[in-house]
Amino acid sequence: MGSITSSPEVSYSAIAAKVADAARITEDEARWLWLNASDEELRSLASAVRGRFHAPGSCTYMVMRIVNYTNVCVAQCDYCAFYRLPGQEGGYVLSQEAVFSKLDELLTLGGDLAAFNGGFNPHLPLDYYCDLFAAIRARYGERLEFYALTIAEFMYLADHAKLSYAEAAARLKAAGVCWITGGGSEILTEDFRRRHSKFKYTVREYFTAQRAILDAGLKTTATMVIGFDETLDERIEHLERTRQFQDETGGLASFLCWTYKPYFTQMGGIEITTAEYLRHLALARIYLDNIPRIRTSVLTQNQKALEGLNYGADDFDLPIEDEVTQKAGATISLDFERILGYARELGFTPEYRHVATGAK
Repeated sequence: MGSITSSPEVSYSAIAAKVADAARITEDEARWLWLNASDEELRSLASAVRGRFHAPGSCTYMVMRIVNYTNVCVAQCDYCAFYRLPGQEGGYVLSQEAVFSKLDELLTLGGDLAAFNGGFNPHLPLDYYCDLFAAIRARYGERLEFYALTIAEFMYLADHAKLSYAEAAARLKAAGVCWITGGGSEILTEDFRRRHSKFKYTVREYFTAQRAILDAGLKTTATMVIGFDETLDERIEHLERTRQFQDETGGLASFLCWTYKPYFTQMGGIEITTAEYLRHLALARIYLDNIPRIRTSVLTQNQKALEGLNYGADDFDLPIEDEVTQKAGATISLDFERILGYARELGFTPEYRHVATGAK
């Protein structure tokens, strides 16, 4: 995690008093908590911040599918086991009919949210996306909502089409898009992006694009992935940048953190423990005092993710597919009742969160 020293003036009692008064913790206090607070202390503080937005024992969930519409990508992130370069064997692009089949199955399983995630495919024009999203909106109406693209994909698409972010967002909105998620953020520091991706955009560019999405009247979210080689300072910088952006825009509907899966990737590594994930989730809940919804990741933590409800999270999804993380070692269970039963055993009452068109 790096060698970081704590300020001697910082103490748990002082931080707890600030949280009780609904005051904001600083970066130094976040470092202190990570290095010194017990799991019980982090749970207590995170639950207190959670309680500002949600009743004790309440939580929500969704059944959703991540549709990986293409695996052709030129970003060449070393932590990805999913992508194929243009012309490489195994590359694909889904037809509209194949996408509809996946969405029909999602509805059959009781879900109503799809998220699209693929990559930087230089062979796909903007019209592919606009036609696909318009067709989905026409076919399913308000029975199903979709997260169209991640911010990183949106940025590449706009650049590839030689459009400004505002122009690209307007085109997608006209095609029926309501959401572009905060995916592609991973760790929002410039050093991290230089280390791990040849063509990922800078942090500054990332937030410029996200602001343009909001300015266009679209909705967005915040995400974070931990467990690469990032330092504690980099994790806290990511949280600080996210909090600042929310202060400025108020446009982040939720924050989702998940863990890097190292299997079959060029980067490799050892997967972090659930205990570390839960501590970080609590720290994020305490720090991101301006984002009401904090989501825990069943996709990467399976049933153990539900422990995150005791560490400040209030929402989760039950995924039925995501090739990106599955290729890197994630496993998915369709035994939803077993997973929901674990939430109930922890003392929570999960309620389905329908995602009607335009809703949060």
